[in-house]
Amino acid sequence: MARPPAGGNPVDQLRRRVIRNRSRRSRSGRIPENLLFMPDSTQPDLASAASLPDYAVSISGLTKVYGGQNGRPEKQALTSVDLRVPRGAFFGLLGPNGAGKSTMINIMAGLVNKTSGTVKLWDFDIDRDERRARCAIGVVPQELNLDPFFSPRETLEVQAGLYGVPKSERRTDEILAAVDLTEKADAYARTLSGGMRRRLLIAKAMVHSPPILVLDEPTAGVDVELRQTLWRTIREMNARGTTILLTTHYLEEAEELCDEIAIINHGKVVACDKTDALLKQLDNKTVVLLLSEALTEIPEAMRRFEPRQPTPTQLEITYRPSSTAMLDILQTAQGCHLPIADIVTEEVDLEDIFLQLTRSAP
Repeated sequence: MARPPAGGNPVDQLRRRVIRNRSRRSRSGRIPENLLFMPDSTQPDLASAASLPDYAVSISGLTKVYGGQNGRPEKQALTSVDLRVPRGAFFGLLGPNGAGKSTMINIMAGLVNKTSGTVKLWDFDIDRDERRARCAIGVVPQELNLDPFFSPRETLEVQAGLYGVPKSERRTDEILAAVDLTEKADAYARTLSGGMRRRLLIAKAMVHSPPILVLDEPTAGVDVELRQTLWRTIREMNARGTTILLTTHYLEEAEELCDEIAIINHGKVVACDKTDALLKQLDNKTVVLLLSEALTEIPEAMRRFEPRQPTPTQLEITYRPSSTAMLDILQTAQGCHLPIADIVTEEVDLEDIFLQLTRSAP
């Protein structure tokens, strides 16, 4: 994450605004602290949900063209991307390598200049209100960019200083506890395990209390146990009100965590919907009838379902729920007196959707 621009620092104002409004409550209860990210100049009524933006991230017509060098042609990284991430969402951004995900994140973080389009973070335009937009986002990079000779406590203190957070308003111990690093607070970063370093990166991105947290491949290269720990940490942050934007190549991870997913390919958003709605896009299901006796010949009545017979005791049928009912298959099998011992169904998963949408030509 690049340090905020030099000059007047809005973070002090934001922190004071947070402190003044901690006791105020919304209609549904206490407003999460990390949703109290409001500049003094707007003076909104935080007692109402209407005072908060509907979208944590709002992107319209975003285009990025990298200029060619050494005789190479220009490269179109993003083409008229429109994307909205609802406030408080756990949002997944998926796509193959080179699809444009990193370019989009770097533009949001202020590390790459866009060619055209608009980007708003917490309703702050990254061009017209650059400082507040920078303060609205925390980015957890894929790379472990930690000083090995700094302790976690020192790392957070330095990062908070870069953002101009006054010492009296820093939440170093609270953040370390949130990512389960209290016992390692004063150990050298080089002595931490891979999972601890990942959690420290998350903590580092939280020092200025951003309402939006972007995680770029946060579980890449970690084992299953550490991945579960990171999942738990991220879920807890989202439950407290932080909007999470996650990029990952682990499709089961996105399916498990994200309530909404966008898939980007060749610099364009090819799908964006609720996770459940995306999974329903493929009108395909498979049912396997496990038989107690070997079947020497498929009954005539069953052939209209075009079944496969992987083994003598299995009958596999792939069908479209929109045109064929599971009940019809089972009643037909019962009418043929098939000796069914068990039934196994295979549901569509996110990988099927991903492959279907990204295999197509640009």
